[in-house]
Amino acid sequence: MPTYEALPRFTTDLDRLTPEQQRRFRQTVAAFVEDLRAGGRFRAGLRVKRVQRASGVYELTWSMGAGPAGRATWQYGPALRPGTPHVIWRRIGTHDILTGP
Repeated sequence: MPTYEALPRFTTDLDRLTPEQQRRFRQTVAAFVEDLRAGGRFRAGLRVKRVQRASGVYELTWSMGAGPAGRATWQYGPALRPGTPHVIWRRIGTHDILTGP
C-alpha cells in the first residue's frame, strides 16, 4: 500500500470542496492507488501528467460533476518503506490551483 502525506494547503483546499466533490476525489484516488500498486503506470482516465514549470510535480484530473474538472497536484516523496511509493498531496480544486501547484 502506497504511503502519503498532505501539505497544509491541500487540506485547506480539500475542506473547501463540497461533500460530493470530496467523494469523487476519493473514488479517483482509489483508482490512482490501484495503479501505483501495479507499478505506477496510470490509466488514461486519470489523466496524470507533469505540471509545466514545476519540477517533479504532477497533476491528476477527474470529473467533479457539473462545472470544471477537478485537479489535484502531487509529487513523489522519499519512500517511507523500501519499494513503496510515497505521495505528497500538494493542492486540490479546479484549474486555478495550477498557478501555485
